[in-house]
Amino acid sequence: MRSDVRLADLTTLAVGGPAVRLIEVETAAELVTAVRDADEARRPLLVLGGGSNLIAPDEGWPGDVVAVRSRGIERAGNSLVVQAGEDWDFLVGYTVEAGLAGMEALSGIPGSTGATPVQNVGAYGQEVAQTITEVHVYDRAEKTQRVLSPAECGFAYRDSRLKREPGRFVVLEVTFALHPGELSRPVGYAELARSLGVEVGGTAPLAAVRDAVLALRRGKGMVWDPADPDSRSAGSFFTNPIVPAEQAVEGCPSWPAGDGQVKLSAAWLVQHAGFGRGTRDGRVGTSSRHSLALTTADGATAAELLAFAGGIVAAVEEQFGVTLEREPTAVRP
Repeated sequence: MRSDVRLADLTTLAVGGPAVRLIEVETAAELVTAVRDADEARRPLLVLGGGSNLIAPDEGWPGDVVAVRSRGIERAGNSLVVQAGEDWDFLVGYTVEAGLAGMEALSGIPGSTGATPVQNVGAYGQEVAQTITEVHVYDRAEKTQRVLSPAECGFAYRDSRLKREPGRFVVLEVTFALHPGELSRPVGYAELARSLGVEVGGTAPLAAVRDAVLALRRGKGMVWDPADPDSRSAGSFFTNPIVPAEQAVEGCPSWPAGDGQVKLSAAWLVQHAGFGRGTRDGRVGTSSRHSLALTTADGATAAELLAFAGGIVAAVEEQFGVTLEREPTAVRP
């Protein structure tokens, strides 16, 4: 346990005040114990993985911050049981080397494995809901450990029951079912398909897909690198909005989303609302390489970041009648 840490030093957005109590846990059992101790003592609890999807409060955290550092990948045939604290990109690299397809397009996403089912992390045509078979959690409401099926997780676009019931479930480990072979799952994203020289729906060697995704993400400043100021972000700050087809915005790229709805490009909306790449307001602004990533400079605060993001939301709504939803979570004590 430590008391000399700023939340800004534990998150990729680098905002947030001091942590009164930082407790680092290395096993699922230690994680459950730390959560129970905080709950029984009625101390505010913040469970922190890789810190890549979190806007931490400027005033800090008045209770326990539990940093999940559990590691481990167990393979049984084509299934993997992965501890919540395992680095996500390390896991994706492991699957590629092991000849297991299904995660390769999710390369380069920062953060820990335990956070992926909460957000139903996705990129370049893949999302974790396509491979997750079980999520082992500690249920703080029931004060017991449970195994949630995909149906019980309620996965949706960048969403899940775990996200919709914030604070209730603490992920301990995740089980994935993958596909053996040296070729990827069908490539479902046009930009990635062009980079690989295949048609949408085609396949490519796993390692080639991973390399192509990493190159695309680096070109957008979306591979975490302390030396790259454009990577000081939470990746895409807004999700692509899903609206009725009749509310599609002229000129904005869109994709069918089922039930008479379309998914709009949030990046296009942000850029055409006046917040193109490199738009700055003091210590916060859009990335110089991607308008959908908001970045911070030294000394930036969560209040400054949220105010800037609020300005984008207001401008998009005023110009296009579309409401953007924030992807990273802003926590409050």
